[in-house]
Amino acid sequence: MADFWIILTGTLVAATCGVLGCFLVLRKMAMVGDAISHSVLPGIAIAFLIGGSRDSMLMLLGAAALGLITVFLIQTLQSSGLQSDASIGIVFTALFAIGVILISRNAAHIDLDLDCVLFGEIAYVQWDTWVWNGYDMGPTAVWMLGGTLLLVLTAILLFYKQFKLCAFDPALAAAVGIPVALFHYFLMGLVSLSTVASFESVGAILVVGMLIIPASAAYLLTDRLSIMLFYSVLIGAISAAGGYYIAKWLDASIAGSMVTVAGVLFALAFIFSPSHGLVSRFSKRRRLKSAAA
Repeated sequence: MADFWIILTGTLVAATCGVLGCFLVLRKMAMVGDAISHSVLPGIAIAFLIGGSRDSMLMLLGAAALGLITVFLIQTLQSSGLQSDASIGIVFTALFAIGVILISRNAAHIDLDLDCVLFGEIAYVQWDTWVWNGYDMGPTAVWMLGGTLLLVLTAILLFYKQFKLCAFDPALAAAVGIPVALFHYFLMGLVSLSTVASFESVGAILVVGMLIIPASAAYLLTDRLSIMLFYSVLIGAISAAGGYYIAKWLDASIAGSMVTVAGVLFALAFIFSPSHGLVSRFSKRRRLKSAAA
């Protein structure tokens, strides 16, 4: 049963991050997801200090607020002429450092460990259960991540056309009356919520990996957004299941193994993609040379 809960938790993280990751990749904002996953740390720490509990909704609100602040600061620095990568690096390292200081300074008052935040321990998710009216409802992480996935899917389904147009052509979206900035911050808020929901159970490394790698692999495999979303979730789910069994076989980090499998799947997509893969491009060049000869 422990295997089931671990794989289910990893799959829920992969599905949630995979859906959002597609929009981040299309908007060339993949590293913003990395920045948010680290910069929400001060919001989590402050929420712990105020609420005194890891189960409080205050934690989600604090993380979401810091995520939006991160995006706002990055946008502000970019608009002032600073390069995109420099803006991201400055903001997320500064905010992450503030979070480290808050946790280390108040370690006696908050039940939060930096190793837990960075690496997580998905192997223990089955022990932290939600008890309701005396009934064991299963791991808390599964309910938290399941609720987050439901929220993300509901938001995407309700505003699919708006998110799609904003991702492919923001200028056209603005021209037809879609509030591009509002949907931009809405997407970043969803990324923040997904990140903090996954933090303690799986850590930041798995979150960042699942935000970027499955979506990037799916991007190479199709030119349709709906299919890309499906491929991203599928690749993430395969990575979660395959990574767990590899970690069990090697007695290694589960989160690290899941991201490694995702990386292998991306490499396969990069090589064998029908349209964008190395093999396809090499074949096209050979055909063009043959035709020219």
